[in-house]
Amino acid sequence: MNEQLRLTIDDREITAQANQTILEVARENEIPIPTLCFLEGLSGAGSCRLCLVEVRGVPRFLSSCVTRVSEGMNVTTDSPKLASYRRMILELLLAERNHICAFCVSSGNCELQDLAQELGVTHVNYPYRFPSYDVDASHERFVYDPNRCVMCTRCARACGEVEGAHTWDVMGRGVHSFMITDLNQAWGDSSTCTSCGKCVQACPTGALAEKGRSTGEMKRSAGFLSKLSSMRNCGR
Repeated sequence: MNEQLRLTIDDREITAQANQTILEVARENEIPIPTLCFLEGLSGAGSCRLCLVEVRGVPRFLSSCVTRVSEGMNVTTDSPKLASYRRMILELLLAERNHICAFCVSSGNCELQDLAQELGVTHVNYPYRFPSYDVDASHERFVYDPNRCVMCTRCARACGEVEGAHTWDVMGRGVHSFMITDLNQAWGDSSTCTSCGKCVQACPTGALAEKGRSTGEMKRSAGFLSKLSSMRNCGR
């Protein structure tokens, strides 16, 4: 049986289990924390940094999706400093690749778009990079557009942890990072891809989509990943 802990989140005293993350406890208690790389049913990555919180006594922000709670922890999830930092992160993401909602298959069903509206990002204060990366449409059913990728790695985690195929991985560093299939070969030539579509459902933007979808038509149901993970854990 897990140890019970008491902590404070946004001046609310809360009881939690020792193995839980700050994000899990916050969501259980209906305390909103924005996320992009996090997806229920997958391991935490802490890469997007949107879920950063302040913890009293800690001189830096912590990613709530990978930070375990501790006894007496005092957490702040919303402050002017955090709000400013999150808007900056979103602006940098929007400037790094080409996120043109008017021509995106996921417009209206895009987590990056939703977060920009929620956090009040009405313009970008950084120079756009305007990359022109090749789109991989070699797969029979799906397409990958790196110009819309935010490098959340949800596709790789869904592929590896839920499907067990390990088709997707990261190549490069910083703004020159890309998601690749197998050893950087065309997706359609992959010997490991099972064409299950879990990576497409896990993608928060229009980077991965089903072929034949036009603007605003790409709908997702990422919730099934958490159900699959729970069913597998129950069978162990």
